[in-house]
Amino acid sequence: MKYLSSFSLYFFILILSSCSDSTYDDIQTSEDSNSDLITYQDVKPIIDNNCLNCHSNPPINNAPTSLTTYNEVKNAVLEGDLIGRISRNDGANGLMPQGGPRLSQDLIDTIVQWEQDALLEN
Repeated sequence: MKYLSSFSLYFFILILSSCSDSTYDDIQTSEDSNSDLITYQDVKPIIDNNCLNCHSNPPINNAPTSLTTYNEVKNAVLEGDLIGRISRNDGANGLMPQGGPRLSQDLIDTIVQWEQDALLEN
């Protein structure tokens, strides 16, 4: 009987020690992990504020392409060297925005991260 009592006490302590104070809000879901991904919604204001002076629809000032839609900006990253052009040093030939100044590094990093995060739209 003493053995059964000791076992019951041990089992009770084991159960109590395995409980945690975690709540449902503490559990990270796969949707939560996507919240850190950069999407076009993060990139669009950068493009709108710095590129649309020339890359509007239709483009002006000899800009080769419009950057007014997700697909146009995505294509400019994949095939048009957008990141290379915005990453050049001040005064370098081909720096965008044309005539400078160069975008701040945090804005450039956002666009680079967007590419690394698979150029998500939303």
